[in-house]
Amino acid sequence: MCDVNENPSVAVVLLSMGNRAADLAHALETLHGQTGVRLDVVLVGNGWRPEGLPDWVRTVTLSQNVGVPEGRNIGADVAKGEFIFFYDDDAALPENDILARMTRVFDDPKVAVCQPRGVDPLGRPSPRRWVPRIRASAADEGGDVAVFWEALCMIRRSAFEEVGGWPGDFFFAHEGIDLAFRLLDAGWRIRYEPSIVAFHPATPPSRHDNFYRTNSRNRVWVARRNLPAVFVPAYCLVWAAATIARVRKLAPLKVWFSGFRQGWQTDPGPRKPIRWSTVWQLVRLGRPPIF
Repeated sequence: MCDVNENPSVAVVLLSMGNRAADLAHALETLHGQTGVRLDVVLVGNGWRPEGLPDWVRTVTLSQNVGVPEGRNIGADVAKGEFIFFYDDDAALPENDILARMTRVFDDPKVAVCQPRGVDPLGRPSPRRWVPRIRASAADEGGDVAVFWEALCMIRRSAFEEVGGWPGDFFFAHEGIDLAFRLLDAGWRIRYEPSIVAFHPATPPSRHDNFYRTNSRNRVWVARRNLPAVFVPAYCLVWAAATIARVRKLAPLKVWFSGFRQGWQTDPGPRKPIRWSTVWQLVRLGRPPIF
């Protein structure tokens, strides 16, 4: 723990592909204005060499795009701080005490994750995936949750390292669900704090070329890695049915189901089913492990 007379130390990890220079500059400007915290900022160039950045930003160059979760793992290994703030390069912090307010959530020693409320800076509706509750109308309801939004979150380093960090092989999609399951199973808590607001553009994840494939593959991997055997087929079938109902277009569904098959045919990584007490905790948090 940091000295009570010192500001909390926060490791900031930004992952960037170098294709949003104006957004990145704004993200760094609002980050640099944060008060009440000591920051160590590391920008990971995912497939490019970061240049022309402020001298208070350290950089890591990756020769190829290793994906979102592994890039964040690499940044977390380099950046120093008791808490790790994962920060998208097109996000922004609208007030200068956002990070300080987030660190205060960790005064409860069992809290592992703090997620703020995401708001589009242009006033567009917030995507459903930003709200860590089943009901989109519950965006204003803070408290303990079973999942969290990866784009803007702060994680206690000791908890992050205890459970092994992000699942590096996922590349993109659902890495936060996998990490949340492992944290809850280890006895940690995840907090959603809608009174703390951060900006992020409301862009569809389907803009990424590999979205439908990794989305479906990783759904299967999450289940196979983390759920008791009885829940694995139910979880996968529920999400297959939900995807058919939502997408309703043949071309993306064909890609989605090719990823679904890949999820069953490939190695998802280490399997460690959550305990039945954690299953019950998910139910109490409104996220039974079939959704």
